[in-house]
Amino acid sequence: MKKLLLSTVFFLLSVTFASAQLLPSFQFGIKGGINDAGLNLSNPTFNNSTRIGYLGGFWARIGALGFNFQPELYVTSKNVEISDNTGETKAQFTSIDVPLLFGGKVGAFGLGARFYTGPLVSLAINKSQSFSGALNNAVNLNYKDQNFAWQFGTGLDIRNISIDLRYEAGITKQTYGNSQTRVSLFSLSLAVPLIKI
Repeated sequence: MKKLLLSTVFFLLSVTFASAQLLPSFQFGIKGGINDAGLNLSNPTFNNSTRIGYLGGFWARIGALGFNFQPELYVTSKNVEISDNTGETKAQFTSIDVPLLFGGKVGAFGLGARFYTGPLVSLAINKSQSFSGALNNAVNLNYKDQNFAWQFGTGLDIRNISIDLRYEAGITKQTYGNSQTRVSLFSLSLAVPLIKI
């Protein structure tokens, strides 16, 4: 009798876990968070300091068979600070970012872990820089209007809350003075579904 009871419980748990991962699902929601952006400067004359920025927007997740596709649309602010012995440049770039992420999920009973990766296109809508010292006359960061990056991340779903940690590696080269650089960042965000099917 004990074996039958254990087998029944194991079977029900397996069916619940499998159905949570295999059946088609759709979610749509809002998200917000912070990021920490930096430049990959090859010139040792300049010092690069990261500054906190923000992100906020919408996401969707379409899943089946334990895999999912997650397109997103959000506004993000990337902030960097560059300095040398003549002064500093503080740059803030606001953009509309569209990542297209592919990944998988494991878990059941309202708790799950996700992993994903995919390309991102970033469309700059505001580019501002403040200068101090002679650095203004020497160089500035020419941030392009359209940029491409690749995101890697992991997430944790706890019932109706998703927490994401991501790394974004810049693909598009930016011009800073006579050198080329790429913008990269880490982001931490919180997402809540508004529609869940």
